[in-house]
Parts: sequence; C-alpha cells; structure tokens
Amino acid sequence: MNVAHTPTFCRICEPLCGMIATVEDGRLVALRPDKDHPLSAGFACQKGIAFSEIVNDPDRVTTPLRRTADGAFEPVGWDEAMSDIAARVADIHRRHGAGALAWYFGNPGAFSYSHALSLNMFTTGFGRRFHLFTAGSQDVNNRFVASQLLYGSPLALPVPDVPRTDLLVVIGANPVVSHGSVLTVPRIRDRMHDIVKRGGRVLVIDPRRTETAAAFEWLGIIPDGDAFLLLSLLHVMFGENLTDRARLARQADGVEWLERLARPFSPEATAERTGIDPATVRSLARDLVRTERAAVYGRVGTSIGENGTLTTYLLDAVNLVAGNLDVPGGSMFGRFGLPAERWLNKAAGAMLRADYRRRRSRIGGFPSVLGSQPAGVMAKEITTPGPGQVRALFVSAGNPVLSVPNGDELEAALDSLELMVGIDLYVNETLAHCHYVLPAASMYERDDFPLPFQVLQPTPFRQATEAVIPPVGQARAEWEIIDELTRRLWRRTPALTALTAARKALSLFGIRLTPRLLVDAVIRLAEGGDRFGLRRGGLSFKRLTSEHPHGTVLAPHLRDGVLRDVVVYRGGRVRLRHDEIAEEVGKLSRRRSPDGYPLRLIGMREARSENSWMHNAPLLMRGERVQYARMHVDDAAERDVVDGDIVRITSEHGEIELPVLVTKDIVAGVVAVPHGWGHKGTARWRVANEAGGANVNRLMSSAPEDIEALAGMARLTGVPIRVEPVGRRAENASRS
Repeated sequence: MNVAHTPTFCRICEPLCGMIATVEDGRLVALRPDKDHPLSAGFACQKGIAFSEIVNDPDRVTTPLRRTADGAFEPVGWDEAMSDIAARVADIHRRHGAGALAWYFGNPGAFSYSHALSLNMFTTGFGRRFHLFTAGSQDVNNRFVASQLLYGSPLALPVPDVPRTDLLVVIGANPVVSHGSVLTVPRIRDRMHDIVKRGGRVLVIDPRRTETAAAFEWLGIIPDGDAFLLLSLLHVMFGENLTDRARLARQADGVEWLERLARPFSPEATAERTGIDPATVRSLARDLVRTERAAVYGRVGTSIGENGTLTTYLLDAVNLVAGNLDVPGGSMFGRFGLPAERWLNKAAGAMLRADYRRRRSRIGGFPSVLGSQPAGVMAKEITTPGPGQVRALFVSAGNPVLSVPNGDELEAALDSLELMVGIDLYVNETLAHCHYVLPAASMYERDDFPLPFQVLQPTPFRQATEAVIPPVGQARAEWEIIDELTRRLWRRTPALTALTAARKALSLFGIRLTPRLLVDAVIRLAEGGDRFGLRRGGLSFKRLTSEHPHGTVLAPHLRDGVLRDVVVYRGGRVRLRHDEIAEEVGKLSRRRSPDGYPLRLIGMREARSENSWMHNAPLLMRGERVQYARMHVDDAAERDVVDGDIVRITSEHGEIELPVLVTKDIVAGVVAVPHGWGHKGTARWRVANEAGGANVNRLMSSAPEDIEALAGMARLTGVPIRVEPVGRRAENASRS
C-alpha cells in the first residue's frame, strides 16, 4: 500500500487552515490539522476534518448526468454532454443574444482561483448583456460598494488588525463559528483571547448571545439597528470633540458633511431603535477614540438588513473618525505589493465604478457590483418576457433555491428554462432542475492559491497547493469545464474568437494560457515573488508547493500609512460625501413595521454547517441534528411555547414550521433561525434529505422594492414575523 501524508490547506472558509491529507493508493482517507502551519498551528474545525467524507461520499456526482423525460438522471459521456450543451447555448445565443445567458456561482466558487478566473474570461467573452449572479448579493456585495464610495475602488478592503488591537468591537459577526469573514485570521478565537490576555477587550454587539459573545462581552441590540448605533457613535465623537480634526482633514474630504449627517442621531434619539442605553453608547465612543489600538469590525449581520451598504460605510467612517484607520491595531489595508500597484488599482477602480454607474439589471434597475446582478431578482429575470430574458442558466458551486429570498419562486422559474446546467459535487435542491449536471473536482483534487484572500490577512502569508489526489471518477476542475465550453463556443462572439486566437498564438511558443499561468505571474510579481528570476530565492507557485508546503509568512504585520496609496481618488483622500449615503440615512426615519408581526427574525451560523452544502457528511450530522429556532423565554411564555414545540413562523412573504429552543441568550422580541436547511427529496443527497429542516428564506421578499438599492443585497435580517405554536414534539428537544 502506498501511503502519503501531504501538506495542503482547507478551502471551506476564510482562515484557510493548514491540513495534512492522508492518501492511500490515490484515495483521500483522512484529514488532520497541520501542526507545522505557521498560522493555524495545528487547528482545524470539525468541518475541515470531516471533508474526506464529502470527497468519498457515495451520493457525490462523479460522472456527467443527463435528465431524462421522467425527471430522473442517467449517466452520459463527457463529449456527448458538452457537445449538446454547447450546441444549445449557441442556438439560444443566435436566437436571443447574450442577454438570454446567465451564470450563478456560490460561495465555494470564490475559494478556487481557477474557477473565478476562467468564469470571468468566459462571461467577459459574451459581453455586458450576459447575466452574472453570485452569492455575494446574500453576503458581501455591500462591502464592495461601500469601498467604492469611500476609497474609489471596490477592491480596497480594510480588515481589523486583530493580532495588535486592544479593543475589538465585533458587530453582526460570530467569528468563533464563522472563523472570520472578509478577514483571514487562522485560530481567530485564540487571537481574540490574546487581546483579553494583554489587558484589552473584545465586545460583541449582536441580537443574540452568540458563541463569540459568550466567550467575551455581549451587548444586545435590536436587529438591523446597527446604522443607528454607528451614527450615534459618530454623533458623540464629533459632539464631544473627541476626534483629531487635523488628522481627519489630511485623510478625508467631506468631514463636515459627515458631522452634519450624524448630528440628529444622538444616543438618546436612537435608543428606541437600538435598545442600547445612551450612556453605554457614549462610553463606547470615548473608548474607541481613547484606546490607542482599537477597531470596529462588522460582517454578515450588518450587511443583510434594509441599509447594508450604509451600515458598512458607517463602520469604516467610525474607524476613520476615531483615528483607527490605517494604523497598527486598527482597521488596516492589505496589498499584493505588485509593481505599479496603485496605478493598477486606479485603472481597475475606474473601470468598476463606470460599470457600476452604467450597467443596470433589467429587473429593478440595480447597479452592477463586480460585474454581477442581484440573485434576488434571478427568478424574475427568467420569467419576465422581453429582450434579455434568461433562457439558459449555469449554476456552479451553489444552491440558490436555498440561499436567495423566496426560493419557491426561483424553483418554479427554473423549470421554464430552455437549458440549465449544474457543475457541483451533488445534485442539490437547485441542480435537481438541471438538464445536465457535471461532476466538479473537490478542493483536494485541484491545485489552488487563495488569490482573493491575500489582501485580507493581518499577517501577510502565502501558501499554494497541488492537487492531493486525482479527481474522483470522471470529475473535472470547474475551470477545465469552462475552458472546454469556451473552446466549443469560440465562434459565437468576437471576444471569444480573439481569446482563442491568443491561445493559439501562445501555444506556438509552448505556452498554454491557463488560470495557473496567470496566478503564478501574480505570485512572482507580488511581494516576496521571484520577479521571474530577478529576485533570488523569491516565490513562485512551484516554489511555494515544493519548498514551502506549509506556507510562509511574508511579514509579521501589515504596513500602516498606506491609505494614500490605497485610495484611488485624486489626492489619495477618503471621500465621505455621497448623495447616495444621504438618501440611505433619510430612509432610516421612514422605516415602518407592518401590523401583526411583532417579532424580528435574524439568521445564524452553526458550527457544523457551511451554508447548505455540508449536511450530507455523517460526521457533521451525528447526534440526529435538527434545525431549531431560538426564542427568548419571555416571548415563548407569552405564546405558551416550551423547548421542542413545533412553531409556525410567518412573515408577509411566507411561512415555515420547525421546533424551537427557548433561551435567555437572545434579545427579547427576536427569533433566530439557521439558514441552509430545507433539504427535500428532489435532491440526491440522502443524509441531507433525512435531516430536512425549513428553508428560512421562504420568509424573505424577492420584490425589487425590498432589495437594498445600492448593492442589490437581499434583506435577510430584521424581518418582521409572528410565531404561533403548532404542536408538541414527542421527544425532548436536543441541545447538541
């Protein structure tokens, strides 16, 4: 027996923990944490360790599948499948143009550089009318828009300097469970405990006493009250003259405008909206200014409310006004260290800003965020007649039926498509509607380099990996499937024709234009790279995998004083004044709650779930895991509800039923329901189907007027609901 123990890294979530893969005769048999990884240092969560079950899952798709007339799936050869798919795409494109074509990719797609780069080339080849949808409109797109407004580029992403801060304020995030988001810090729980050990504080502001809040300090807040709180913090900082105005004047334009904007939002005026005592708000504002090293960090909970882009803008504004932007221990910026990086950032920022202003979705008129449209209107883009109606849809690494608002609407719309193709590990609830499902290689069956996460690391770090095992069955890496589709469709557009011609020209010199070639160039040209042989001992993809298999730290910390290089506006100054932000602030006073829905719904992550795609791993589902709603004891008593009761949760848009857990660890008036559940027999994953659960996004609206205007974000938190008891469960509720 041939046994190998190969260093690699996990790509389920953003810390990218080092792993050791045990391979026997070409089969992945076990995963364990890598003790020699410089940052994760022997830590990995249960999801990472359990991933070998997903690689070897008997329910996994390992051969191309074609849907038959009776709705079942049958195996089909790669060539036959790709020939038919390409022919049907070409026919739809010929009859209806690029506006009839669409692609949705989910969260795991961002963790494969080759998937992202190849898809970008493919969609660009079809031009601006091609529809691109991503999980970002349920997660992070408002971060990009806020950065675009403030810094001139959606790619300027500040991160809290967790290793050096003395006061970390976490709003709407649960990093003990999520392990960090838009923030790459392995062992983040330990790093937060380090803050406390050196005499600092970690304060978690959230409607629920999350796992992170339970480990540190918790301050409860009314759901979707974050914008009011942040405006109040600014009000105090300006009103009590706590800020260094000379520093602010050097760093930013529009400071006086921001001060006027925050003036009406005193802590006393916002207390009803936040549920936080005014004295607590004033004390926090003073601490943020007077603590030498402090940072405010917010994530998904601050992103998916009514005004997510405004809230994200205000997070950065608070860090700036408090003197905590671009300083050690504050909120800092990572960079690649490429030659002429500021010029490249300016060019990219100008292009993406122009695309944002000029390119609008057919439904709702939403701006384009990094080339994508809101997934919340995807169903209507499919069913609404007219030029640009989607008739062919590709879905890779995603399950939007369970992740977008009003998934029932989307599920019904999918059956009207002329062509639907899925590329994934499983036939999930979305891909059950496909004409073809193509088997994707798992993360351990392809090479990788965490390209988008390089600028999100407070400790600059590089690691690359080769494939640990060959693809299982007939699976292929997503980029290879996209590349094959591009090759078969090269005559459809001038851009695809030009791309094909460039590839042929390079092949004459023995060069194959692949994502690996492009990412290797980035590694070589970036900080620590070998500059194609000009820097002795520098890094390349090959040198990372052969000489630094556990990864290598480039520097102990991020550099401060880079704000003028990061901001691409003229003069390198943050731009605070924007009419769009003023309009969003105006909307705060116009918020209304419908009668008959006295409670507010929030989402939550679970330690043994990763959105919707890891519920088929027996190790993660052991203990007969059940999806529960969390409800405050007072709210439960008022409705005569006890642990384990089945309750009906109803919003203006839908209803679900599930058991409840009664707790004091949540703000009264709030109900928390984990997302990613709602599996059913249409999908072909048995463990997940047995777990079932309820799709919480059935309670959310996909109406364009209910989608956040600046970034097209779905509203998934603070949703008005009512709760009614339905019946008792026979057995006691399990709290495992």
